[in-house]
Amino acid sequence: MNKNSTILGIDISKDSFDVFSEEGGHKSFRNTLEGFRLFYKALSPDHWVVMEATGSYHHRLALFLHQKGICLSVVNPLVIKRFIQMKLNRVKTDKSDARMICQYGEEASLDPWNPDPEYMRECKQLQSVIGVYTKQQTALKNKLHSLTCCGCTSGCMVRSLKRQLKALKGEITALQHQMEALIKEHEKDVYTRIQSIPGMGKKTAMLLIGATNGFRDFESSKQIASYLGLAPHERSSGSSIRGRSRIGKNGHSVVRSHLFLCSFTACLYNPQCKALYDRIVRKGKSKKLALIAVSNKLIKQA
Repeated sequence: MNKNSTILGIDISKDSFDVFSEEGGHKSFRNTLEGFRLFYKALSPDHWVVMEATGSYHHRLALFLHQKGICLSVVNPLVIKRFIQMKLNRVKTDKSDARMICQYGEEASLDPWNPDPEYMRECKQLQSVIGVYTKQQTALKNKLHSLTCCGCTSGCMVRSLKRQLKALKGEITALQHQMEALIKEHEKDVYTRIQSIPGMGKKTAMLLIGATNGFRDFESSKQIASYLGLAPHERSSGSSIRGRSRIGKNGHSVVRSHLFLCSFTACLYNPQCKALYDRIVRKGKSKKLALIAVSNKLIKQA
């Protein structure tokens, strides 16, 4: 980031986004293409925009500004939340959040944001939709099981649930094939090499590639483990606090669960993972801890 850049903090929501800068104060714009254009007219090449990664709300504006050549950074919302807490700010409004984001941008070292390739954005959207369908599928299976346990093995409700399950299965399969076709077209080499790791299958390989942008968004396996929520968190202080170490669980839960399932197979057929698992268990540690360590080993191998 250029030290002479003028920082603009943006708090964005579904319908509007608030902008704050030390020189221009507070302004508000509609979260539409017309609002983006009005905002862009007020910008100059020395402006640097800082915003939170707020789900899908920020993406259109970030992409619009990037295409116009405006420097910007997209920051993890948790980082902004902790910064606001550190500053002991007790006011929670869109205007105050934009001001605090601006202040964060002035004090922090910012990295420029670059959008993922179009095919990678489509892969992530496919992952998201598949995740929604999978949850619906699980809920329907549970309901069907509940009806069966009550002795209701036929009738309109059971037939309806079975039709929905069949339709969902077909949709999930079709979307997975579409996602695999995209990855084979653009990331075939990485996709093939991940599957060569004993214990790693097609679904986990696709999920890893989608979650990490083909491993281009990270510099080490430790960063990926932390992002996925598999990094251990130690809690100890002085002589009185001795909390149990746990994994973060604040990352990509779907990829994390797939890696954990892969660790069972890896303990049997992956020599390095098997040796790691046996060594940890011999030390008297729990098997679950050993499997989490194997999951991290799989990330390192990938």
